[in-house]
Amino acid sequence: MLSRHDESIAAIATAPGRGAVGIVRLSGKNLQTVIEAVCGRALSARVATYMPFRDAQGHAIDKGLAIFFPAPHSYTGEDVLELQAHGGSVVLQILLARCLEAAASLAGATATSGGVGEAGLRLARPGEFTERAFLNGKIDLSQAEAIADLIDASTEMAARSAARSLSGAFSLAINGLLARLTRLRMLVEATLDFPEEEIDFLHQADASGQLAGLQVSLSEVMERASQGAILNEGVKIVIAGPPNAGKSSLLNALAGAELAIVTPIAGTTRDKISQLIQIDGVPIHVVDTAGLHAARGEVEKIGIERTWAEIKTADAVLLLRDLAAHPAMSESSGAIKSGADYARIYRSEAENFPKNKPVIEVWNKADLVSAEALADVGDALVISAKTGSGLQNLRQRLLEVAGWHAAPEGLFIARERHVRALAKVSAALTRAGAQLAARHPALDLLAEDLRLAQQHLGEITGAFSADDLLGEIFSRFCIGK
Repeated sequence: MLSRHDESIAAIATAPGRGAVGIVRLSGKNLQTVIEAVCGRALSARVATYMPFRDAQGHAIDKGLAIFFPAPHSYTGEDVLELQAHGGSVVLQILLARCLEAAASLAGATATSGGVGEAGLRLARPGEFTERAFLNGKIDLSQAEAIADLIDASTEMAARSAARSLSGAFSLAINGLLARLTRLRMLVEATLDFPEEEIDFLHQADASGQLAGLQVSLSEVMERASQGAILNEGVKIVIAGPPNAGKSSLLNALAGAELAIVTPIAGTTRDKISQLIQIDGVPIHVVDTAGLHAARGEVEKIGIERTWAEIKTADAVLLLRDLAAHPAMSESSGAIKSGADYARIYRSEAENFPKNKPVIEVWNKADLVSAEALADVGDALVISAKTGSGLQNLRQRLLEVAGWHAAPEGLFIARERHVRALAKVSAALTRAGAQLAARHPALDLLAEDLRLAQQHLGEITGAFSADDLLGEIFSRFCIGK
């Protein structure tokens, strides 16, 4: 549910815990009475003033900086007060409670006197400050989402891209497409409004050329948005394979840390272990899982069931196999199983993988085998998790599976919903192009396709957004933002 804007809101805007500075933020209509009660004096606009923050008896709660941003020149577009105190959680809770108390006292006094005062002050919901900034026209929806993405960025490249979106780069690209699409719609609507005119509006104005140019620009935005979505949301890779193939060793090698226990004993890993790594600035969520085999007990059975659950939700599966068990290896050279047995087990498990999941085939333990064993692995990658051999090739393969290309200039952060909306725009423009190419185009259908394309573009910036979508987006923000 969207918030009620006739109520002022307050929250602690900094993360919980100890810190040098903590911030209590207020937003709403006419905060002067709270300012006078807590600060003891009026504040100049946008001037940081060092002062004590006082309780109801006039005693100092703490000393810090108070900054007042009068509407509309503030983050939310409303009056905003920021009280910067020491970062202890108790101090900030006392200061927040004092602000609420001061507002409540004023509201009670106003009600007793029979007057009509300002609405009361209440605790803010998650994302409510940014929600008000959006609804008051300070930022559009993609910029609001970029704020949360900047806070949650897991790599430097993701943070820079989110900052670019926050500054309006993504919105500028979308608004440019909207302006061109609006001009094309006006041309088509004019043709519908004046069918008796002999002049062919669409032909003379080069409607086909305008649409083709629009589609080219849309493709460029879609490419940058898809890359931005990868940066924002990352890619989930599940390491699967038989026991003792070196899955945990590979996770440790990719992460550069001893995260998983590694022993020569098959079945050491009983449950999933997840780690976020980055490759060329792209976040990769790597999940180590229990080995796939015929379970010998209830614990192993549960572990294998969890492995399959992770595989179902993965973006790609890294199928790791042991070169020491390769069919080219003789049993006397250290094969764990015979080549025939191993191939049978591999085929049985691989056939159960979801058909829509990309599978990266990798042979591990290259440091233990002869050149003959390396000659018969086909297109699969060969690595050694122990020595690091082949890991760079594996990292590049992971980026390819993720759909990542060399970062284009001016990359902006995006979300999966943006990518889906742009795909709908592309489909609508494709249908419109088919109508224009027809000998006798159905102008009403052409106009409808262009209208739908404009609507889907507007969903990205919030020009056309349902309240339930807005509620979902802002509910994922932290409190105080």
